[in-house]
Amino acid sequence: MIYQYILGGIIASLLGFVFLCSSRGKKKARASFEIRDECVKCPSNGNSRSRNIDGADIIIVGAGVAGAALAHTLAKEGRRVHVIERDLTEPDRIVGELLQPGGYLKLMELGLEDCVEEIDAQRVFGYALFKDGKNTRLSYPLEKFHSDVSGRSFHNGRFIQRMREKAASLPKYSFSPVMIDTHFVCVRLEQGTVTSLLEVNGTIEGVQYKTKTGQEQKAYAPLTIVCDGCFSNLRRSLCNPKVDVPSSFVGLVLENCNLPYANHGHVVLGDPSPILFYPISSTEIRCLVDVPGKKVPSVSNGEMANYLKTVVAPQIPPELYNAFISTIDKGNIRTMPNRSMPAAPYPTPGALLMGDAFNMRHPLTGGGMTVALSDIVVLRDLLKPLYDLNDASSLCKYLESFYTLRKPVASTINTLAGALYKVFCASPDQARKEMRQACFDYLSLGGLFSTGPVALLSGLNTRPLSLVLHFFAVAVYGVGRLLLPFPSPKRLWIGARLISSASGIIFPIIKAEGVRQMFFPATVPAYYRAPPVD
Repeated sequence: MIYQYILGGIIASLLGFVFLCSSRGKKKARASFEIRDECVKCPSNGNSRSRNIDGADIIIVGAGVAGAALAHTLAKEGRRVHVIERDLTEPDRIVGELLQPGGYLKLMELGLEDCVEEIDAQRVFGYALFKDGKNTRLSYPLEKFHSDVSGRSFHNGRFIQRMREKAASLPKYSFSPVMIDTHFVCVRLEQGTVTSLLEVNGTIEGVQYKTKTGQEQKAYAPLTIVCDGCFSNLRRSLCNPKVDVPSSFVGLVLENCNLPYANHGHVVLGDPSPILFYPISSTEIRCLVDVPGKKVPSVSNGEMANYLKTVVAPQIPPELYNAFISTIDKGNIRTMPNRSMPAAPYPTPGALLMGDAFNMRHPLTGGGMTVALSDIVVLRDLLKPLYDLNDASSLCKYLESFYTLRKPVASTINTLAGALYKVFCASPDQARKEMRQACFDYLSLGGLFSTGPVALLSGLNTRPLSLVLHFFAVAVYGVGRLLLPFPSPKRLWIGARLISSASGIIFPIIKAEGVRQMFFPATVPAYYRAPPVD
């Protein structure tokens, strides 16, 4: 009898030991899953995304304004982001230095408004317009906004570095050293040159790139977002790039001088084209001289210095003349072609275009960063409900709505930039001369006649219909000036040509942007795309 009890005790002990080991194994497995899940949890909203632990969720090519802002935004949403940028040193550009108030509001919406702090950025409250010795001041309509809302102007490189630093400083998560000896950061910022997209059966699965040391590497992710700037070498496989180069900017930095109107951008309606001035620090003023055409005078042989002194200098405000000549004599003159390119994407599974790689407009109105930041807000909201990005075809179909939802804002800013540049350029045609003068006089009227167009310029009003109405109001105002006090056959003819000229300026731009998507986006089927079911 006693042997039976001893045998039963031994069997019970063995069964208890097996059960204990089994339960501990399950607990350890649950702990392993929880650790893996925690590593991809975003502290900003507590949402965690389920994915393969070995790879990124999104690859971003380029860490300029669009790329850096996008990386920070998506990482805050709980995505693992791998950013590959050709050069992580501070950029030195002559554009991308003026952020309109509408763009600043988008910056605030993305939680990046502190990126304009500690870089000596200057607040901008409007514009001053100069023509033939006369000038008028145009203020941004900011009365309904918080006192911090205004334009900002700065060194482009400082702004980009601040955004890169903010993206790279997102919290780091580590696995348990018992489980796996590695670390994970929300944003992996790497210097390298992307040479090609990795395509398999029509789907982009990642990129091939050269590291800083010249090693060939491949990176994989369910979604690759290309925002490698205006010189993109990857856009051809993702869109139909119709790049136009209407002019070039000649850039100078003026020192030891003050603008006629402090904290305002200045636009001189010069001959042959506009001249811009705006502050980029507390001691520096950026000057951009527009030179029409694809060819500019040579800097190396002195042609450019002579052009600036003899053609441009006599037209600028006298307060800036001495500083302008002094800067030319120092020889620090830079040039950059101005590009415009309407968005014409090929919806491609696994890939998306953004920033200047995707869509460009003339930089006269400083709207590029506003469009890029607005696009990021649209994309963030579209990706927010998605738990898994691995179904490339479903994701591609869903993200077609991105191209439609962005259109009203982007097209309004793009159309204004293209139309205003053509109106502001000098022309021997009498109808174009009248249109240019009518624009200056219309804005000088003040009230609704100035606040309406300036609201469009600032990105605070992004309704395309408002743009068209104000543009043709300027044309009608020009015709009215011609017919008063007494009309004549010649004036009637010039007035008719003025309306025709205005139509010839704006309608081709609207056609390139897409009439239906610009004015009636709700009629496009992609507007109503629902998120794919995980």
